Parts: sequence; structure tokens; C-alpha cells
Amino acid sequence: MLKEILAISGRPGLYRLVKYGKNIIIVENITDKKRSTAHSRDKVIALGDISMFTESGDKPLGEILEEIKKKYDSKPLNVADYKEPAALQEFFKGIVPDFDVDRVYNTDIKKLINWYNLLINSGLTDFLPKEEEKAEEKEGQKAE
Repeated sequence: MLKEILAISGRPGLYRLVKYGKNIIIVENITDKKRSTAHSRDKVIALGDISMFTESGDKPLGEILEEIKKKYDSKPLNVADYKEPAALQEFFKGIVPDFDVDRVYNTDIKKLINWYNLLINSGLTDFLPKEEEKAEEKEGQKAE
């Protein structure tokens, strides 16, 4: 599911991939369902391709979002509780105890909280790939 949800640099919010075109993609805002385009010059990244630094390697964003969902019972987080840097660090340490303090910035944690809230409020709660998607990815990697 996270492979279809996109973050576009310079634009607020998250977008669902609707369709590919030539040098353009059509996207839909997940909150207000308005469609727009992203051009080849825009920096677009799927949430499924994002990971965060830990002491033991990188942890996929989907796994982190799933941990937040379990810990907070699929409820949105109160952004006001995480205004201070110490509160952000403490929150993230509760989710990913071995995160790399030097390489995960407070702005990254704020963005994670905002994305989690957007996804939960939009009803998108399947953060980990389904078993069929995992099998397809493995087959695609073997073919290469």
C-alpha cells in the first residue's frame, strides 16, 4: 500500500498515485481527494521506498508506522505533545529503541508523525506489504 502513497517535495500532504503519463504522473491528495499532476522535475518518492537509520541498519518506514499504530491503537497522535526536541526523541525511542541519534533528525520525526496522522485520518492503515506483494517483489528480484 505504501508503494502507491507518494510524498512530493515542495507540496504539503501525501498523494496517491493514480496514473502514469509521459513525463508526468497523476496524483490524488489523500485528504481532500483533489487530483493534480507531478512532473518529471518534481522530486517524488513512494513511502514504501523510505527507511530510517538505526544502529543495526535501515528500518523500513512501513515497519515504523506499524509499530506506532500498534502502540497507539490506530489513533492519531496529538502533534502538540511533540513540540519539544526532547519529547520527539523520547517518542521515537519508544518506537525504534536503536535509532541512530546522529542521523535521524527531529524534523524527520515530525514528518513521520504528520504522515502517520494523515494516513490514519484518511483510513489508510495497511502499512506492511501483503504476502502476495512480498512474493511478487521476490519474483521480480530473481528475474533481474
